[in-house]
Formats: sequence, C-alpha cells, structure tokens
Amino acid sequence: MLAVFVGFVAVGMALPIIPRHVHDTLGQGTVVVGFVMGIQYLSSLFGRMWAGGTTDERGPKRAALIGLFAVCGVAALYLLSVPFIASSPRVALALVLCARLLTGIVESFVITSTMAWGLMRVGPLHAGKVFGWMGVALFGGLAAGAPLGTAIYAQHGFAGVALAVLAAGALGLAFTSCIAGLRPSGLPRLPFTHVLGAVKLPGLGLTLCSTGYAMITAFAVLLFAERGWGGGALALTFMGLGFILGRLLFGHLPDAIGGARVALYCVLAEAIGLALIWLAPAPALAWLGAALGGGGYGLGFQGFGLEAVRRAPEQSRGSAMGAYVIFQDLAMGLGPPLGGALAKVAGLDAVYLAAALAALGSASIAGHMLRRA
Repeated sequence: MLAVFVGFVAVGMALPIIPRHVHDTLGQGTVVVGFVMGIQYLSSLFGRMWAGGTTDERGPKRAALIGLFAVCGVAALYLLSVPFIASSPRVALALVLCARLLTGIVESFVITSTMAWGLMRVGPLHAGKVFGWMGVALFGGLAAGAPLGTAIYAQHGFAGVALAVLAAGALGLAFTSCIAGLRPSGLPRLPFTHVLGAVKLPGLGLTLCSTGYAMITAFAVLLFAERGWGGGALALTFMGLGFILGRLLFGHLPDAIGGARVALYCVLAEAIGLALIWLAPAPALAWLGAALGGGGYGLGFQGFGLEAVRRAPEQSRGSAMGAYVIFQDLAMGLGPPLGGALAKVAGLDAVYLAAALAALGSASIAGHMLRRA
C-alpha cells in the first residue's frame, strides 16, 4: 500500500497542473487539453497486457518496480520540456505528451502488480478488501498530491513539480525494494483475449462509471476558472477524500452482499454527484458533487472488480486485473478528448451532464448483473 500511495502522490502532483500548463502556459485549447489528459490511458491499453503478463510470469514485485522506475522517467521528460516552454512551446507540448504516455505505463504496472500482490496474499474470498486497500492508497496519494503539486507550482513553477515527481518516484523505488516478493503460481497462463472476454460485462460497467472520474480530473480546474471560482484543485482533493471515505466506511460490503449490488447503488450516487457539479451555483456544491462522485466511483470500481476477479482463474489473476482496468482506460482515454469537443460546442458544464448519464448507464449494467446472479 505504501508503494501505491507514494507512486500516486507523484501522479497526483501533476494532475491539476498539466491542464493549466497546457492551456495557460503553452496556449492550447480545451480539445488539446483533453487529448493531453486522455492520452495516458490509451498507452495504458497496451500497458495493462504487458503489466499483467509480467506480474503472472515474474511476480508482482518486479512489475511494481518497473512502474515506479517509470515514474522517474515521467519526471525526466517534464524536466526536459522546461527549457522549451518559452522558445518552442510545440516541443514542450510534445515532451509533455510523451510524459503522459509514460504515465499510462506507470499506472498499468503499479495498479496491476499491487492488486495481484494483494490477492496472492489474502486469496479471492477477500478480493473486495484488496480493492479497498489499494483504492485508499491510490486515491490517498492523488488527494495528497493534487494540493501539494498546486503549492509547488505556485512557488517553483513546472520545473519544481517535475523535481517533486522525481523525488516521489525514487522514494517509492526505495520502499518497494525492501519488501519481500511472492513467487508466481507457475501454472500455465490463459491467453489474454480469453481473460478479457471473461471480465467484459463488469468491465463495461467500469467504462461507464469511470467517465465521471475522467471528467473531474481533466476539466474541474478549467470549470472552476470559467465560473470565476478559486479552489479548482480542491475538486480533485474532495473527489479523492470521497473515494477514501467510501472505501473505509463501506469497503467491506462487496464481500458481504456482492459486488453487483454495491456497484448498482454506488454508481447512482456518483450520478447525483456529477449532476451537482453540472448545476452547482457555488464552489461548495461542486466540491460536494466531486466527493459524491469519488465515493460512488470508488465503490463502483470495487464492486465491478470483485465480479471480475470471481470470473478469472488463479493463474491469470494479474492478467485479469490488467484486463479489467483496460475498460477504465477506455473511458479515461476517450472521455477527455470527447469531453473537450463537447465543451467547445456546449460549454464545460455540459461535460458533467454527459458523465452523469454515463453513470446511469453503468447502474443499468450492475442491475442486469444482479438479476442474473
């Protein structure tokens, strides 16, 4: 959990900064901002397969170390872009794009390896708890990283954020190197396409409920600025806090009453939160909406994830985690560019209406799974 937390502090520090940096400093529009924010999840589509295979064949510790080493690579690319900000913004943008692509590999390896590591330690009967622990560490890192990155950016600029990301990656490598690894099962792995097919129904539910998370991370800072409000980065913090509180208070429920039932009610709560952001007349209501969205999404991820784990064979749990999270990557990769295009036509607030409707679609899939159980 500590490795996940440190790794996602590094990711979280850049989240509120990249949209502002690309929009305000590099002079790009909302469509480009959406593309930059979403491109990491397109690289994740390929990274999940690589991470799942590495985890199953070489063990989760090796895969986690690869992910944390890639964090340092992301920081190096951010640093390389700094000299070009004034003289050649297009070169700076290209390097930031490369860093975002590598961030997709970071998330693929860190999430896939640590989830599989937890499952190997406690077994599938407690899969819901593993999702809960990892989610708290992940969103705890994002919630801590967002305001930290904002503060560093205000004092030291983009170069300061890049150095902080480098320090976090190095710290994560040091921690993880000291943890004892686990041997892979040694059983023959199933083809990845077979595993992907086994988890497709909960995965589709995850795609739809991940849309709200994608829209908050990509556009909340710009929405707050457009409405003349301060505290846009706090929307990310409140989303993370909602995720953490939801997991801490209700994370036991998927193992107790079933993943589909939990997903159904929680993605409905997410839809309400996204509608609040859409309609909010003041920042406090938008923060509340972000918290509801984070809590509902987090438990929806956990509920659908439990259903995915129970469909996967033991020797392919790493691949199953990678396959399941690919469906999140679809939303995170396609959502921000599509959201940016929608914002250009209908305004930034319309993005959150669309995300609320997607969450309702996710709830319908959870209801279908519940009826079939």
